[in-house]
Amino acid sequence: MPTPPKTHPAAPLRGIGRRTATRLGWTSASYWIIGSIAGLLLLVTLCWWPLVLEYFAQWDWSRAFLAQLDWLLLFDFGVMFLLVMARADLRADAPVLLVGLAGGTLVETWGTRTRLWTYYTHESPPLWILPAWPIATLAIDRLSAELLRRTDRWSARVFDLAYWPIFLGFCGLLLSFVGPTLEQPLSALAVTVLLALVFTPQDRRTAVLVFLAGSGLGYFLERWGTTRECWTYYTGQTPPLFAVLAHGMAAVGFWRATRFVRALRLPVGPRRMASAPD
Repeated sequence: MPTPPKTHPAAPLRGIGRRTATRLGWTSASYWIIGSIAGLLLLVTLCWWPLVLEYFAQWDWSRAFLAQLDWLLLFDFGVMFLLVMARADLRADAPVLLVGLAGGTLVETWGTRTRLWTYYTHESPPLWILPAWPIATLAIDRLSAELLRRTDRWSARVFDLAYWPIFLGFCGLLLSFVGPTLEQPLSALAVTVLLALVFTPQDRRTAVLVFLAGSGLGYFLERWGTTRECWTYYTGQTPPLFAVLAHGMAAVGFWRATRFVRALRLPVGPRRMASAPD
């Protein structure tokens, strides 16, 4: 596995702030990444200002401010904030972000056009949700890299034995959940791609850990989105198990796609990624 980049906290940090940044694995690039994300969120807020007003119109301003904060949303963003800031490398993270944006656009287009899920704005897909995909993809990249480091001494046989039960189980959920829309070309194509990923494993150890990392983060994202009715699945579950595990499967697909992009030696990043396995 490649060696993580050295941490170089921004010059203004001193004392406790600098030591904390070092322990969290922040690099000079971390501030560029989080600044870009903050700018993107600000742009989304400005472009879809009516949705922001609609959200705050639901508040009861006679109640305490803290009592009305969406703590689950804050938790989701807090976790992703800490993950994307750790061991950041602008060139190395570029392929992950690009694949996350492209892949997320395809996933959202498939799901909303086939009505597997719908957003409260009835867009298919809404543009304001797309920036969440590269952010989540980078967070999963960091989390899976940490899992790989912590299981470095584990026998490969553990993952060989775990691979087929996990991914065949997912295939069963996939066919059951997507079954009502299989006659639609987008669903047929999506199922074909996912089955191809499952039955052409390249690195079972990494695939299992990326799947677990994506599913773990995916649960909290799906829990927030479905319980707040930001998006709704046709089954009405909050959330359905398939949706949670689909985040893990999407993460595996994005990891494989990132490897392919890196193999092309495009100028979007180095040949090896600093935070996640090749």
